[in-house]
Amino acid sequence: MDQARLVSDELEAGSQFIRRFHQSFPVSAAFWLKAPDDSPWYLYIASDALDDVNLRAAYGRVIELGGESPTPNFDPFQVKLIHGDDPLALAALQAARRSTPSRVTRLADPWFGDRIVEGVYLYPPPALAPTPAGPTPP
Repeated sequence: MDQARLVSDELEAGSQFIRRFHQSFPVSAAFWLKAPDDSPWYLYIASDALDDVNLRAAYGRVIELGGESPTPNFDPFQVKLIHGDDPLALAALQAARRSTPSRVTRLADPWFGDRIVEGVYLYPPPALAPTPAGPTPP
């Protein structure tokens, strides 16, 4: 994924990963971000449930889910976990409120949160919704 733009396979793989990760750690925002240097794209996942105590367990879950991924288009080592009050998470939440996208959206602004970026792909809130557990008992 070192090309300038992400292709739809990577975006879909990220979406599937986010939904699965959300079952363990509630996700408040998720987006791919590319810094303006030679770094690769990173999938940022924000959650208010992350703290110093469970961050290691959360990254363990990232590796576990990445190993279970049915697609070769996902690299768990390109996931960065951040708290919901991180400037990048707040920028993602603000962008989602402004546009209410129904699909992954490429943001055009060179500023995102507290940094200059080469590109950002923002996942819509519905991609973060938990999967229904099934019918409720009578």
